[in-house]
Amino acid sequence: KENIKRIMMRSLIKACLVAAFMMALLGCGQGDDVQAIRELVDKGAALGEKHDIGGLVELAAEDFVALPGEMDRQSVKGVLWRVFRYYGAFRVLYPLPKVTVEPEGGKASASFPFLIVREEVSFPGLKDLTQDPQRWLEEVGQNADLYSLEMELTKQSGEWRVRRATVKRFTGRSFKE
Repeated sequence: KENIKRIMMRSLIKACLVAAFMMALLGCGQGDDVQAIRELVDKGAALGEKHDIGGLVELAAEDFVALPGEMDRQSVKGVLWRVFRYYGAFRVLYPLPKVTVEPEGGKASASFPFLIVREEVSFPGLKDLTQDPQRWLEEVGQNADLYSLEMELTKQSGEWRVRRATVKRFTGRSFKE
């Protein structure tokens, strides 16, 4: 009986260790995906600041749709051109994006408020608030036009691509399409 208890206890410990290891692996995979998506957002902001329409379109999936207006990859190029022309040299400011990866992988969502500011405008101390989206919103919302971006992403050939993007303008109380 003593031997059986020891064997069962060892088996239980092994099973728990294997389960913990598998959960750690799954958690790391999702963490890696979250980081990869946040890096995609950073890359998109940098491409926007460079007025690189082609580079931005490459971040989109083939079946990409931008809302409002239900624009495909081709249609969004014209909108980007007009935005770039309107703002001239600008910066894109935003706090840490909220990212959710579906448990089975392959699909995710990301959302965050953002601000496009002409290069000469500054917000001292804003960088210190990037980890706190609520305080970031409070600071920026009083001084600039603010937008929200909600994205649906898909993983294609190991790379995250934006499948759907919805931009909303902040009206002072909420975001509106």
